[in-house]
Amino acid sequence: MRGLGELEDSVMDVPWRSDEPMSVLAVLAEINETRELAYPTVMTVLDNLFRKGWVDRELRSRAYLYTPLENRDEAAARLLREMLEPSADLGAVLLHFTQSASDEQSEDCAGGLRRRPRPKK
Repeated sequence: MRGLGELEDSVMDVPWRSDEPMSVLAVLAEINETRELAYPTVMTVLDNLFRKGWVDRELRSRAYLYTPLENRDEAAARLLREMLEPSADLGAVLLHFTQSASDEQSEDCAGGLRRRPRPKK
């Protein structure tokens, strides 16, 4: 699964912030608070996101309602795993990452690893 382009990310940001399934019109209304997009553009982007596996949709009345299949953090983690899979040396990749990361980013990574549940034996 590929990452998101700029427009896809802008559209995807709206359902990620919502607790409820959203229609194209609802997504459009929120997006148009900060940038101007046309209804067919948002509809096409949501359809593409559905085909790419980023959102699910359900037909209610005569409109599709869209729901993210993962929250933003889960999607970012999946994309990171997909990027790391081809590497023969995960340790080297992580070392290069931490060398270029800010102290705050490095601490966030370390904190996440400390919170990781231990596998059951």
